[in-house]
Amino acid sequence: MSRCARGDRPVAPAGATGTGGARCTVTVCRGCCCGTPAKVPRLDHEAQLTDLRTALAGVAMIRRTDCLDACERANAIVIQPSAEGRKAGGRPVWLGQVNAPGAAADITTWVTDGGPGLAEPPGVLDLYAFQPSRRVRAELHDE
Repeated sequence: MSRCARGDRPVAPAGATGTGGARCTVTVCRGCCCGTPAKVPRLDHEAQLTDLRTALAGVAMIRRTDCLDACERANAIVIQPSAEGRKAGGRPVWLGQVNAPGAAADITTWVTDGGPGLAEPPGVLDLYAFQPSRRVRAELHDE
């Protein structure tokens, strides 16, 4: 387990139906490093999370976690494919240093279009993508 405790459980967006397996899951790190002005100044961390929750309500599960153990890449976000996306070959996509004002909009566009396995991400998201260690992926049950 990472040095930080894991955070909240997934919460279905307002108005969402079903079990959540049919939607992408967007995990937003907001713990010891990510989401703090000390680590990433000049970014409204809560507004970024609120923007994602608002824009993806009914489209994706949004969850906030205390630590994704990628502190050197604050702010980190993981986009997990929907069940359909996983069947199509999609795998979780890890994004780090998601600190630009338009990044949430790019994530929203991609997830709304289907996310991993079902839609190509906007090219700019390639700048944020990284591969975490196997240990970290295993802890999050993403492998």
